[in-house]
Amino acid sequence: MAGRLEGKSALVLGAASQGNMAQVTAKLFADEGAKVTVAGRKEEELKRFSEEIGGAYAICDITSHEQVTAMVKTATDGFGRLDVAVNATGWGLVKPTIELTDEELDDMVALQFKGVHYFLAECVKAMMAQDPQGGSIMQFSSATTKALINNHAAYIGTKRGAEALIETVANDYGQYGIKANTVSPAFTESPMTSDSFQVPGLVDAFMPKYPLGRLNTSDDVARAALWLASDEAFVTGQNIQPNGGLTLRGNPQAVDIEASIGAAMAAAQADG
Repeated sequence: MAGRLEGKSALVLGAASQGNMAQVTAKLFADEGAKVTVAGRKEEELKRFSEEIGGAYAICDITSHEQVTAMVKTATDGFGRLDVAVNATGWGLVKPTIELTDEELDDMVALQFKGVHYFLAECVKAMMAQDPQGGSIMQFSSATTKALINNHAAYIGTKRGAEALIETVANDYGQYGIKANTVSPAFTESPMTSDSFQVPGLVDAFMPKYPLGRLNTSDDVARAALWLASDEAFVTGQNIQPNGGLTLRGNPQAVDIEASIGAAMAAAQADG
């Protein structure tokens, strides 16, 4: 039985760290029949992983328009066309608004807004130029744009901006058969967040916020992306939330997290 992405060519940017959300997504795409080009900044890991999934790789820093253009060309030249494009890059900076430096703000805008614009523009051009036209573009965002959390102003602001860019692409280029959607996970265990998961009480602060009773996994997110990548999804301009209903209740705030960590530490001391 053919996979759901059989015959499609996919590009996944942000897949340069072993086991991260982008790699989980790229592996699922490959398992479902797609030829996948993975991209990011670390060549050694990209080469290893691309060989594992039978795909290809490209070196790309999303803040460089030139590198984004070259990445898309590598994907289209390598497999003949571009049917699916996923941007899973991001920087989870935690810092109060009044403490954010100009340099940090510039870096965040370059990565999570300007870079997204480069990515969308180049993918749209490639999808418009091919025959038949069309494809599915995804931007990985965050549940925090709907369920605010403290000290994430630059992160949330640029992610919201990227969501707006996705909506404009969906509106402007749907006539060419191009779908554009956002996928918004919540607090997910991954290589990027592994240190956070070791903090006693931190996960406990989040758990009551999920109606489905558990945190989302990278696999949950990848399966949402697979659906959007497939021909089954007659969907565009939407923000898909594969996070177990977190946005219904909202993220815990700093005071809640501090209380949960404090309680866990006190319990550990008492047991000791």
